[in-house]
Amino acid sequence: MTANPLLNGLNEPQFQAVTLPPRSALILAGAGSGKTRVLTTRLAWLISTGQVSPHGILAVTFTNKAAKEMLARLTAMLPMNARGLWIGTFHGLCNRLLRAHWREAGLPQLFQILDTADQLSAIKRMLKALNIDDEKFPARDLMYFINSAKEQGLRPNEVEAWDDFARKRVELYQSYEAQCQREGVVDFAELLLRCFELLSRNEPIRAHYQRRFRHILVDEFQDTNVLQYRWLKLLAAQGSEHEAAVMAVGDDDQSIYRFRGAEVGNMRDFEREFHVDSVIRLEQNYRSHGNILDAANAVIKHNDGRLGKNLWTEAGSGEPLRVYEAFNDIEEARWVVEEIRALISDGAARSDIALLYRSNAQSRVLEHALFSAGIPYRVYGGLRFFERQEVKHALAYMRLIANPHDDTAFTRVVNFPTRGIGARSLEQLQDAAQAHGTSLYGALNFLTGKAAQSVGHFIGLVDQLRFACEGLKLPEMVEQVLELSGLRAHYQNEKEGQDRIANLDEIISAATNFISEEGYAQVAAEDEAAPPDPLAAFLSHASLEAGEHQADAGQSAVQLMTVHSAKGLEFDAVFLGGLEEGLFPHENSILEREGLEEERRLMYVAITRARKRLYLSFAQSRMLHGQTRYNLRSRFFEEIPAELMKWLTPPANARGFGGFGNDRAAQPVASSNPRTFGSARKSGGNATGFHVGQQVTHAKFGAGVIVNAEGSGSDARVQVNFGRDGVKWLALAVAKLSAA
Repeated sequence: MTANPLLNGLNEPQFQAVTLPPRSALILAGAGSGKTRVLTTRLAWLISTGQVSPHGILAVTFTNKAAKEMLARLTAMLPMNARGLWIGTFHGLCNRLLRAHWREAGLPQLFQILDTADQLSAIKRMLKALNIDDEKFPARDLMYFINSAKEQGLRPNEVEAWDDFARKRVELYQSYEAQCQREGVVDFAELLLRCFELLSRNEPIRAHYQRRFRHILVDEFQDTNVLQYRWLKLLAAQGSEHEAAVMAVGDDDQSIYRFRGAEVGNMRDFEREFHVDSVIRLEQNYRSHGNILDAANAVIKHNDGRLGKNLWTEAGSGEPLRVYEAFNDIEEARWVVEEIRALISDGAARSDIALLYRSNAQSRVLEHALFSAGIPYRVYGGLRFFERQEVKHALAYMRLIANPHDDTAFTRVVNFPTRGIGARSLEQLQDAAQAHGTSLYGALNFLTGKAAQSVGHFIGLVDQLRFACEGLKLPEMVEQVLELSGLRAHYQNEKEGQDRIANLDEIISAATNFISEEGYAQVAAEDEAAPPDPLAAFLSHASLEAGEHQADAGQSAVQLMTVHSAKGLEFDAVFLGGLEEGLFPHENSILEREGLEEERRLMYVAITRARKRLYLSFAQSRMLHGQTRYNLRSRFFEEIPAELMKWLTPPANARGFGGFGNDRAAQPVASSNPRTFGSARKSGGNATGFHVGQQVTHAKFGAGVIVNAEGSGSDARVQVNFGRDGVKWLALAVAKLSAA
């Protein structure tokens, strides 16, 4: 191919993608096909061959972790200072651009970012101030409505309102916007929309960035939403003679975030609108064995409208997929634990074992089984550092130093630690702020009596903090906040406050590392995107980190997570449980084609997380949300070729559950006599009759399988799963059941 060491070890499609001429291209990167390597090497190739300067590249990732990994790999490839590169998430890049052009964007210089929890709190506060019935207009529903509108690029006056309820929601959206503008804060969706509007309306700024960014690379393109795609088209000068070369890297088969607004159709639109004549498929998988990939390919091929690819590997077929049918979810969890013990005894690391499930509700039984067995485990995606209560309190005080008119931060800590400010005083303060169109901080001037005195003490504390922190370095500011706010003293008095104090101390370390990593002393004067001051940048960093959907998986525990959380991860052994109709695929998705296809993509993602061994399991009955459910096995079993699967229990019939065989199949179901049930008859002293797991036939409903039973004698009845006719209770004294 070439002697350039950057290209060593690339396969042919990877080589083609890295060395493409400067034109827009679509890279279909299958799971485990080395797309991060391709993206990073493409960047290094463009820079090292002099096709573009480092400042002429814009690279968009979907997590801060991915951005940092890309930067680390790039600096290892090239002897360069990567500090000025524009590599980051959509939110991070928009924040950077708005910091540089805050005045033109209509924002205060030190605007703050609301993470999801802060946004919800701000909406609740607004509803209370406007005396809105929060049962008719729940805060969380209103937040989803506002964010969805923004992700479509719609301001309140652009949202269709077809009835009184919709008109009221639009009115509340408008009130929320006014509140955010007054307080100088933006939520995540606003970051992108405000940035898009800035570029749309300000021709000089738009032209500046269009001239600057000649190459734009986008990772996980299948997860972009409508506004993100419009933002990219705008920066790329799409359709003009100055159009940038855009490399879109993604996998339409792994688009699983429709509920967050992701639009898989963006990939087809991109191919058409950018006149893409270079579609490169990365199909060689470096992660999984052949049987696993063949199963994934077989499932996903049932989706229509795919761009099309077929994963393959040189690693060999490997082991078949192991399939287990359990009587109930408790037995399923017990089996999972036994298999994990066997894997560990064979030398597997706990961190290389993952338990995946479609719904969070499934984790309880698994957690209990692991805990009872003494197997360390971690639920992936727990509270991250910047989401912890004590950390958010400290950050709220720091936000008030940067902007005392930030009502969300004000509300969080006005009475924490407790300082005797009652609910009545806060109501009076909020009423005054509403009446005079000011922030809570500014409303003190309109208060009298006890409320003015109690709130005045807190505002005095905020002013004291601002004065004490003037001229201090960021880590020293954090130390002052922890002491003067009373947070450290408060948690020292708590019975179990040492962990919280350790987290507070960690903020100081985080601030120190942030200053060092961001290189404030070395920022070049010509970098127009340098953040205005360390405190504002650190607070933005904390909000953006809290908004991430990924978490550290840890190193020494079995990993439990939803399939959505597992995207981007890989494990030697994967257990995928709950493969039943109504659970996976989920009941909310079965009735619509797009929903079912997204479920199939989710199954594809789940399968391709496994490197060496994949376990699939389902249960005849499952306790979910306090109720026992009886479901058919998932249709996905029918889509996987039989030769790829090894049944650890006898397979069920085509649309129902089958018997268990051996010891389980012999279990009778009578409550009065453990060996005789219903119409059992004596024959040579041996009792025979119906039992759970037995296949039976009914004159009206046809073939089925017994899944439960109760009573005895003339009161005996069984619950039978008849497949398409559902699950039915039948009295044995009346129903004419016969063994199949």
